[in-house]
Amino acid sequence: MMTERRNLYFFHKEEPMIREKIDTIRKLAIELGFTMVNDYKKANVIACYGGDGAFLQGVRRTGFREDCLYVGISTTDHLSLYCDFHIENTQEMIDAMTSQVIEVRRYPTIEVTVDNQASFYCLNEFSIQSNIVKTFIMDVYIDDLHFETFRGDGLIVSTPTGSTAYNKSVNGAVVDPLLPCMQITELGSLNNNQFRTLGSPFILSNEKILTLKVAKEGNEHPTMAMDNEALSIQHVEKIQIKLSDKKIKTIKLKHNSFWDKVKRNFL
Repeated sequence: MMTERRNLYFFHKEEPMIREKIDTIRKLAIELGFTMVNDYKKANVIACYGGDGAFLQGVRRTGFREDCLYVGISTTDHLSLYCDFHIENTQEMIDAMTSQVIEVRRYPTIEVTVDNQASFYCLNEFSIQSNIVKTFIMDVYIDDLHFETFRGDGLIVSTPTGSTAYNKSVNGAVVDPLLPCMQITELGSLNNNQFRTLGSPFILSNEKILTLKVAKEGNEHPTMAMDNEALSIQHVEKIQIKLSDKKIKTIKLKHNSFWDKVKRNFL
């Protein structure tokens, strides 16, 4: 119930053009009985202003919290995959804030562990690429099975919701978020009589663990990214990736399913 979530935190860039509009929404929220908090740890509703990139940053900067509700509010000309509301449409926001019953959408995340030490969460995707002009070589394991030795530019591992982002741009499949899985898509794989990879995206269930072992041939310093942020780790040998139990909750509006959003954005 939205009426039980009263502590509201705004995540946004300091842009003068939208500050006035955000202040208007802030005053409206206070009038409706919400408490504005400056510490996201005290919030149970986190509103992210901008586009999908801002939403991803907002979720990351506030720690991928499962005990709160994230709300995406677009400040661009159109709604996006993570933004259900538009900053100009205050009535829709009022309706959501005053509703006794709301539907909640749960977005899956993946957990990435580097060299058995640092762990990170991703809402869209994890990507790894060579940072030099040279074929990138990795041994790919599914659980304990050595699946293939990848040679090419890199790999993308995406969540179902992230399947519409970087993954889609390299011809990966769009996946329904209700399916607990992750998708692995190749970047510029090398396939000939000597080297062979699967050559197509593949999907793993939530019970599988993907392990990438980087070959020690000058590629130990790859470029890695979590969603839209670079990962600043210099030396890498092994990366383990699995679907996490952590889910990000957002408001689910009527007539705005994941596939409604896909149609609106791409068709």
